[in-house]
Amino acid sequence: MSNSFHIPYGKQEITQEDIDVVVETLKADFLTQGPKILEFEKNFAKYVGAEYAVALSNGTAALHLALLAFGVGPGDRIITSPITFAASANAGLYCGAEVYFADIDPSTYTISIKAIEELLNAHPKGHFKAIVPVDFTGYPVNVEEIRALADKHELFFLEDACHAPGGYFVDSNNKKELCGSGNYADAIAFSFHPVKHIAAGEGGMVTTNDEALYKELLKLRSHGITKENMKFDIPDAAEQGSWYYEMQELGYNYRITDIQAALANSQLSKADKGIVRRQEIASIYRKAFEGVNLKMQAVNDNHFNAHHLFVVEVEDRKGLYDYLRSHNIFSQIHYIPVHLLPYYKQFGWKPGDFPNAEKYYKHCISLPMYPSLTDEEQTFVINKVIDFVKRK
Repeated sequence: MSNSFHIPYGKQEITQEDIDVVVETLKADFLTQGPKILEFEKNFAKYVGAEYAVALSNGTAALHLALLAFGVGPGDRIITSPITFAASANAGLYCGAEVYFADIDPSTYTISIKAIEELLNAHPKGHFKAIVPVDFTGYPVNVEEIRALADKHELFFLEDACHAPGGYFVDSNNKKELCGSGNYADAIAFSFHPVKHIAAGEGGMVTTNDEALYKELLKLRSHGITKENMKFDIPDAAEQGSWYYEMQELGYNYRITDIQAALANSQLSKADKGIVRRQEIASIYRKAFEGVNLKMQAVNDNHFNAHHLFVVEVEDRKGLYDYLRSHNIFSQIHYIPVHLLPYYKQFGWKPGDFPNAEKYYKHCISLPMYPSLTDEEQTFVINKVIDFVKRK
């Protein structure tokens, strides 16, 4: 393979079938607020095993509205991981809440149960309102243990599964819990950004088994406006027709379009095939890097990693990053710890607060991981990684 190849860390795969359904929608009566959205919601809920699903404009909107629907607001506090995209924490700030972090487990890179317990035990019950653990890289958190903590400390449990559709956790009853099923988390947020498993350009989803939460999400995604369950007296009721609606609270325009929903629905039909290919790619990486001086994310029998990302840790991360780019391999870094971002430093967070997260960040690099990555391309990536690591 020559260096003329361009190998990104992630990439959407759009088929002719995807294009056809989008064109069909463009020719239909509804470009937004139409039937494709409900169709996608029903299919996605079925895919993850949840009762309800609400499609939204993006994953950030999903996180924000889930917290808002549960009543998180000014004076409240949420807990999340420092190793995540900023949206996981920003969603709490959007609600007016204060954001706390719990360090990661250095083997799984997901939020540490022990660190969560220490944080909760250091404060009185009621100090925190919600917990937002992240299925980082597609590796599911232990939802059973987090549910127990949430119940004990009376917390809303919002699972950030934006990396993890198709991932699952096997609980103590040997039951496979798909990310999004809602059997442990109160609500689960997903993203349909192009590099994710299901690409819709942009888009998000919240799944839940809580009917009241579901209805609140529907209202909040469209300005807080509803035609159902009218709460206020209508002084001129006789003069009003079927057009009448109420704005019952301040909501948002977080609607997804029928164009995006049609694409996402088509992508969903191929999601399992993509998961199989991601597992193949991960297995090839793991076998190739056995005995090589780098660290890989843990593999545990009761966690099925959906592999949005394949992360390794190396001693000279910047060196490898530059070396790969010189060979047209465009790896990425996931993520700068949120507490060290300039905006978050104003809240008093500083280097040294979360040593596991900070150590991870100094060494992490995400290698190419997407279903259309060819065997030839992956071999090229592997050889370049090994060449660099060995020369060190």
